[in-house]
Amino acid sequence: MHPTTDNRPSLLLAMGRGVPERLLTDTHRTRLTRLADTDPHLVAHDLTAPDTRVAAALAEAEVLLTCWGATPLTAEVLDRAPRLRAVVHAAGSVKHHITDACWERGLRVTSAAAANALPVAEYTLAAILFAGKRVLGSAQRYAELRTDHAWLTESTTWGNYRRTVGIVGASRIGRRVVDLLRPFDLDILLYDPYVDVPPPGVELVTDLDELCARSTVVSVHAPQLPSTYRMIGAAQLAAMPDGATLINTARGSLIDEEALLPHLLTGRLHATLDVTDPDLPPPDSPLYTLPNVLLTPHVAGSLGNELHRMADQALEEVARYARREPFAEEVRASDLQRSA
Repeated sequence: MHPTTDNRPSLLLAMGRGVPERLLTDTHRTRLTRLADTDPHLVAHDLTAPDTRVAAALAEAEVLLTCWGATPLTAEVLDRAPRLRAVVHAAGSVKHHITDACWERGLRVTSAAAANALPVAEYTLAAILFAGKRVLGSAQRYAELRTDHAWLTESTTWGNYRRTVGIVGASRIGRRVVDLLRPFDLDILLYDPYVDVPPPGVELVTDLDELCARSTVVSVHAPQLPSTYRMIGAAQLAAMPDGATLINTARGSLIDEEALLPHLLTGRLHATLDVTDPDLPPPDSPLYTLPNVLLTPHVAGSLGNELHRMADQALEEVARYARREPFAEEVRASDLQRSA
């Protein structure tokens, strides 16, 4: 990079190794050079490393384009970036790299959380509909039998007509799930202590135990906060009806897995778990083999070409910044008190 002679802001890419190659296409890189004064192939994997090219680019940068693996922007890092005014994060949560020092220095921050919310909501929609149709169990049973079977007799309690789905958390993803559920003949409950008026067609429930007791599917979309740790615990799990399904695409820490396991071992409850606590269950965990558990390795969020959606949104925000317009998805310090 070099001092700009036009209105394009000086920009530096800062993200983990291997991320830019998956995030940015050649088309993205071309557009980026039109929007900003940048070297789209210079990526700061570690803003604290003694790299003279990175140090020089950081000293000039007005905007950082970050993604997964970005260096935490501590006061020491920001001291080396005197011209920095904005951070555009081409992923979801900014909690891993945006520090108090960023807010103290008045940096503007935006994220592609909205773009990352869509694949999570799509995964959840599929999990809800598959849970009602007992797809996991019927597929396993079909593989065992390998013959004609009286499926209509066995499936008298299956189906998605007028099922009750409980959404825990009116987060960006939770609200997107509600939107995706609208075309279906489902009754939707919502629990969120910060919501006074629910979305149209949704019943707000003020007691989490009540939501669990009334729902045949409970889907968790709350943020990871001290107040949400193990929010789905023994009482909530016991309240869930026999045969109900628990879906977690949020954070593993929101569910008391020690309390959940007995319900899964007996087959009383079913679960779709894209996140666990710890992130990688131990090799002997029954979650890997239980027939009533669909365990996936944190794949609900953006994968493969879905990363390009996040890049598209991030570049739109860079364009807004270059035009001196407000960000469409600005993140403020107060937002992080109850968001992921």
